[in-house]
Amino acid sequence: MRNSDLTIAEQLKQITLSALFAALTAVGGYLAFPLPFSPVPVTAQSLSVMLAGCLLRPVTAFWSMVVFILIGAIGLPVFFGGSSGIGILVGPTGGYIISWPIAAYLISRLQSANKKLSFPYVLTMNILGGIIVVYLIGVFQLSFVTGIGYKKAILVGALPYLPGDILKAFGVSVLTIRLKRII
Repeated sequence: MRNSDLTIAEQLKQITLSALFAALTAVGGYLAFPLPFSPVPVTAQSLSVMLAGCLLRPVTAFWSMVVFILIGAIGLPVFFGGSSGIGILVGPTGGYIISWPIAAYLISRLQSANKKLSFPYVLTMNILGGIIVVYLIGVFQLSFVTGIGYKKAILVGALPYLPGDILKAFGVSVLTIRLKRII
């Protein structure tokens, strides 16, 4: 369904949901825990990215993350730990953030292709979009910006986070299945 096919009320709903998920992603940035061996902090923002992909239409999920990135780029303190600015986006951790619109869109698109959502399917889509896509883009930029090489970037920018991100994907998948039953 194209946006031009939506009623005004539905378009307003999509805009509101986009803003809501941008705000949830910003709040998740304040739940940041730095790791001593990596410039990449642990945050709750990946939860919002996956949840946006699970609950929003593909284009709305995409734009919710673009809005989040734009408000951080112009200086509002929405990135991890209240940071902001273009420097974050072009720095070692920027690839992870830049990947979020793609991740949210992909999760949503893949889920909208399967109307009968099962837990294994939703979990797989969250791992594919919310972890693999994010890691590919994030690790590439981490390696490029720091010059540490791709293997080392995987060791410091992906592997330590994988167990926690799988738990996040699991939790978001459970929540999605429950919420989809009532909304």
